[in-house]
Amino acid sequence: MIVLGFDPGTASTGWGVVEQQGNRLCSLGHGCIVTSPREPTVRRLRRIHDEAAALIRRFGPDVVVIEELFVNANTRTALAVGQARGVLMLAASDLTAPPYEYSPLEIKRGVTGYGRATKVQVQEMTKVLLGLKRIPQPDHAADALAVAICHAHSHGDGVPLAARKGRQK
Repeated sequence: MIVLGFDPGTASTGWGVVEQQGNRLCSLGHGCIVTSPREPTVRRLRRIHDEAAALIRRFGPDVVVIEELFVNANTRTALAVGQARGVLMLAASDLTAPPYEYSPLEIKRGVTGYGRATKVQVQEMTKVLLGLKRIPQPDHAADALAVAICHAHSHGDGVPLAARKGRQK
């Protein structure tokens, strides 16, 4: 299974691609889609969409996963991130599987086993789980790889983690 993860933002959208073969995970690539604050919002969103669509064509993921919006006190930032998330969802809309979304807590738990892990702990486990020599850079790319790892860990049998929790055995 190939998973393309995104850490959305209008200034910098992180992306990371993870391939899962059985219990083994490996990174196929990571980076950031960077836009300039001097550009109009519509152009920035177009760039995020177009580059995300190009990544989908390049890697042919089975699924796209996107970090859920963490609502903070800055409403303007939250709205901008929400717009970036929307264009990422649009870019992924042609795939058979709809995009999945994970909260920061779910991502931390999915990568480290602990929902209150620090950013450094998540980055270190991302490095270890993917067999990398160093923590991926920039931070948004490392976060996107963690989103992809979370999905790989929570979909071992193709059934979402929340649905598995509710199933009767």
